[in-house]
Amino acid sequence: MSRKELFELLNSLKGGGHVWFDWRDHGGLLSSTHRCHKTDCSSTGPVPTKGSFTAEPRLLVRKVSDLSGRLDPFRAHLTLKYALRMGSNAVLQSAFKDSKTGKISNHGRLISGFGAGVLEALVIVTPFEVVKIRLQQQKGLSQELLKYKGPVHCARTIIREEGLLGLWAGAAPTVMRNGTNQAAMFTAKNAFDVLLWKKHEGDGKVLQPWQSMISGFIAGTAGPVCTGPFDVVKTRLMAQSREGGNLKYKGMIHAIRTIYAEEGLLALWKGLLPRLMRIPPGQAIMWAAADQIMGLYERRYLHNAPL
Repeated sequence: MSRKELFELLNSLKGGGHVWFDWRDHGGLLSSTHRCHKTDCSSTGPVPTKGSFTAEPRLLVRKVSDLSGRLDPFRAHLTLKYALRMGSNAVLQSAFKDSKTGKISNHGRLISGFGAGVLEALVIVTPFEVVKIRLQQQKGLSQELLKYKGPVHCARTIIREEGLLGLWAGAAPTVMRNGTNQAAMFTAKNAFDVLLWKKHEGDGKVLQPWQSMISGFIAGTAGPVCTGPFDVVKTRLMAQSREGGNLKYKGMIHAIRTIYAEEGLLALWKGLLPRLMRIPPGQAIMWAAADQIMGLYERRYLHNAPL
């Protein structure tokens, strides 16, 4: 989340003018200023200064609770996505393993990762992304002008106006993005584990969390670079509404051609830097936990090693 988006989100929670958040950059650090209406301020109380936060504890708890509630769809999305991704990849890899050696080739690993990405894109990612992008387009509008009042209302409105398939707008580029991304990520993660730490799948060795984070971070950079055009096209297709009947982009290929003709080749990689700032750290954290769980399973059930 960018600094500007954080500022807008926090200010959207202020309610009744009691708290005003001013997030500014002071020496590379974010600081906050608390302000209140004159009728709410005590004449004898301390004057808030930059870098201080003097909101009442109950008010702060309420605002944090509101923020947490707004993040519930995001948390559900990530939890379901990662569970489906890791589970389906494991199932697909087991189908490609050699029956004698129990090993899987890089070819089989690529196909398994791509299949896991396709499955998560169709089942979870696409409808969540459509709702998220439609809600993000409403930034800056007053509450009464909002077409979508929340995630559930947004999904219902899309289904009512555009049909059930409206939630799967942009499914083709999303499938290509997630499939390519997971194929590259799972293959790169295994390669870096072997290259950096001499860790082979199924050998019973459990990496330290910091080792998993390094491998996961590096592997996480491969996907955004490879899938930049699919991500841009996916966002453009999901953002356009069918309400007016006239669609600028008719499909994935048409969108790629139109963007290239109107904005140039580099436009297909717009937003690459924010994605590189978001995805690799997330992959690092995810693999730090996943490797510990998978290592525990391998030691307990595959090697019968004492814990």
